[in-house]
Amino acid sequence: MQDRFVYADNAATTPVAAEVLEKMMPFLTTQYGNPSTLYTLGHSSHDAVEEARKEVALLMNAQPEEIFFTGCGSESDNMALRGWLHSPQNKGKRHLITTAIEHHAILYTAQALEKEGFDVTYLPVDKNGMVELDKLAAAIRPDTALVSVMFANNEIGTINPIGKIGALCREKGVIFHTDAVQAYGHVPVDVKAMNIDMLSLSGHKINAPKGVGAIYIRKGLSPAPFITGGGQEKGRRSGTENVAGIVALGEAARLKRIHMEKESAYLRSLSKKLIDRVLKLPQTILTGHPTERLPGTCSFCINAIEGESLVLMLDMNGICASTGSACSTGSLDPSHVLLGIGLSHEISHGSLRLTLGPQNTEEDVDYILERLEQVVTTLRAMSPIWHAE
Repeated sequence: MQDRFVYADNAATTPVAAEVLEKMMPFLTTQYGNPSTLYTLGHSSHDAVEEARKEVALLMNAQPEEIFFTGCGSESDNMALRGWLHSPQNKGKRHLITTAIEHHAILYTAQALEKEGFDVTYLPVDKNGMVELDKLAAAIRPDTALVSVMFANNEIGTINPIGKIGALCREKGVIFHTDAVQAYGHVPVDVKAMNIDMLSLSGHKINAPKGVGAIYIRKGLSPAPFITGGGQEKGRRSGTENVAGIVALGEAARLKRIHMEKESAYLRSLSKKLIDRVLKLPQTILTGHPTERLPGTCSFCINAIEGESLVLMLDMNGICASTGSACSTGSLDPSHVLLGIGLSHEISHGSLRLTLGPQNTEEDVDYILERLEQVVTTLRAMSPIWHAE
């Protein structure tokens, strides 16, 4: 029987904040008008969408007219890559640069574009999962249409030098997109200072509900429309707006703008305690950059243990965590991210990601540590390859 429940998988999704739920509820009940209609009920929905657009823009120092709402971060990623490479404004350039450890929304889209005849360079990263600027500079060609580098990695939490990447791309005259799904609302993002041309984000990573995201497109850029139809979102993404979801995203962005600095400091403190103790387990390593990482992301590889077994046993103890080595897809290969930073298959199979949120407490961390140590001891006792140092 589990003693308590601890949710430590906030990189996967976050609980909807009470203030966010309260803000969106009228648009699921009484304020149900279509934003495109002429009557007052529709006007209130339209005004609420535009207010949310302002809030989403404020959190990244963009203009409201540069924000376009989507259904999720994956859609925003697709919209950026496909939209720009197929845009007449791209002038026929057919080379895309991305990294080997991107989210699959980028990687699979890049692979699909390769099948259409586009050329893709998948940059390697260093041992911490960070893009090396000299390798990026060397990869840029006269026909490079777009560089897409994630702001922060979803598995290991490494934050890339986005400002330097943006400056390099601007100097070379190449459009720069970043998947900021894990970063937006958790670390400072400034699209102007960082020379970002397009940026993807998702609501459910910042305490808004699933089913709403957004893309920032710098004024003057015209990617091809991703969904055609009624011409909503200035023709960039047709389809009747998810008003309640958009309102929720706007409120979540407003709350993050107010509380992000304090939340980040709190999460860094909690994470340090967790990381320091977990690393005392024999033959355990931290994955990702030791300092340039998301405030709540704690990612490890624990030798002689299968990550899937580890997560399932933690779940039996009331702890929600994740691993990059689950074989539920039928693949026995570990995470492409862990292999991309140079870890062996054997080590990568023991991956564990614990991602903390502002709702987590020191007592939660203590409980995680207590049960994790017990679970690791149990699994290693059953492992035929475990040899204590």
